[in-house]
Amino acid sequence: MWCIPPKQSGEFVYHMEDVLEVYHRPYDPRRPVVCLDETFKQLIGETRQPLPPGSGRVERYDSVYVRNGVASVFMAFEPLAGWRHAKVTDGRTAADFAAFVKDLVDGRRYRNAEKIVLVMDQLNTHTPASLYELLSPDEARRIADKLEIHHTPKHGSWLNMAEIELSAFERDLPERVGDRQTMVQHTSSWERRRNDSKVKAKWQFTTADARVKLRKLYPTLDD
Repeated sequence: MWCIPPKQSGEFVYHMEDVLEVYHRPYDPRRPVVCLDETFKQLIGETRQPLPPGSGRVERYDSVYVRNGVASVFMAFEPLAGWRHAKVTDGRTAADFAAFVKDLVDGRRYRNAEKIVLVMDQLNTHTPASLYELLSPDEARRIADKLEIHHTPKHGSWLNMAEIELSAFERDLPERVGDRQTMVQHTSSWERRRNDSKVKAKWQFTTADARVKLRKLYPTLDD
């Protein structure tokens, strides 16, 4: 479901149109468009082994369980190439974000790219400033210079295609995952299957569509 502001907002429409322009650029491996988002999952351990599925019956879990903390999952998705990378972390801090972005920049896939065109929401950690929380100034600047950042508007997370991948990932998880290592295994397996299938996403909604369907969000100009 789309979440949009209840009234006219120049800030919203600016960021929306900016992201829509990015999504309609032709594919360019030198400047790949990559969407980034993150979520978290409560780790739920069992006090007793779940009953296995039977004929016409799903696996059943005991109503008593143990909370084993939370695992965060960062997701990078390159929609026009059908590639994604998911990483399980202990948290969602500025340093966790910086480490994930550094891995993207220095990884084999984007090592020779001129820029990574990064689309993400306006979470306070989603800024090049976070790189300085983890890296030396020279390293932070090197990574920052490799990025072209575009933020989705506040109340506009539906514009981030990484959300599509996170939804697909969450649907693939078992009802309960008990520990971090199991989460890592599920995440790696899902990423491999999804990349092998080269599942892509092509954004259809355009700026022209927005100016018609979401026209109430555009400030009214006086004659």
